[in-house]
Amino acid sequence: MLIDKPVGWTSHDVVAAVRRQLGTRSVGHAGTLDPFATGLLVVLIGRATRLARFVEAGEKGYEATVRFGIATDTDDSAGTPTMTVEPDAWPTREALEQAAASLEGVQSQRPPAYSAKHVGGTRAYVLARAGETVDLAPVDVMVHRLQLGEWTPPTLMMHATVGRGTYIRALARDLGSRVGLPAHCATLRRTSIGPFSVADAVTPDEISLAALRTPAEMVAMLPQVRLDAAAVRDVGFGRSVPQQDAQEGHAALLAEDGRLLAVAGAVNGRWQPEVVLEPAA
Repeated sequence: MLIDKPVGWTSHDVVAAVRRQLGTRSVGHAGTLDPFATGLLVVLIGRATRLARFVEAGEKGYEATVRFGIATDTDDSAGTPTMTVEPDAWPTREALEQAAASLEGVQSQRPPAYSAKHVGGTRAYVLARAGETVDLAPVDVMVHRLQLGEWTPPTLMMHATVGRGTYIRALARDLGSRVGLPAHCATLRRTSIGPFSVADAVTPDEISLAALRTPAEMVAMLPQVRLDAAAVRDVGFGRSVPQQDAQEGHAALLAEDGRLLAVAGAVNGRWQPEVVLEPAA
C-alpha cells in the first residue's frame, strides 16, 4: 500500500492507522520518514512485510526546501537553532549550482546527530535528546541527482534523487557548508521510491482493502520469472530452481497466474529463494 504521510505523523503512526483500519498486527514499512516530512511511505502487510529490503533498495526522490543562514541541532526545522548568520550577500545561483554538483555521486556523509543510527546499542537521537554529545562517523552514500529549483534568499528549493541511507537533512546542511553558511532542511517531501510515486498514494483517511496492492506489484522492479508446477513446489520448500537464462541479482518468482511465490537470488545458474511468500504445506 502506498500512503501519503501527513506532516506531524511518525511512520509508526501510519502503521498504527493501517493496523486499525485493516484489523491486522502484521504491518511494516519500507524507509522511515521523520515527523516533519511528508510524502510517500510504502506500507507492507502480512508476509509481504518481508519484501521491505527490496523496496528500500530503490532510488528515492525528494523535494526539499533549504533555509540558509540558520543551523539547527537536528539539521531540520524541528530542531533548535544553534547558529544564525546574516551575510552581507547571499550566494549566487551559480555558486549554489557548483556546490550542488560537488555533492553528486558517492559522498562521505555525516548522519545527523538526531538520527536512528545506533551508538553502542542506543539510537543516536535518544542520546542527543539526553544532552549527550553525538559524533557519528561519516558513511558512504549515493546522490544520483541534485537539481536546484527556485532560489529566493535565504530559501532554496531543490530536488534530490538518492540511494539508500542518504539523509536529505545532512545534504541541506552540507550544501550550506559548501557556500560558507549554516543551513538546515526546512521542508521535505518524498515523491518516489523506485517505481512508486506519491501521486498514486492514498491518504490515511483513505486506507482500505481497496487500496492494497498485490505482493507481485511491490517487487515489480525486479525481473519476473514464471515457474512451472514442479518448480512452484520446489520453491515452496525453499529449494533452488534452474535459471532459463544466466542472470545476476534478484528476481521475482511467479506462478502461472502471476502470484508472487518468492524473491530469489542468483547462485551458480540457479534461483535460490530468499523470501518465500507461499511455503509448501
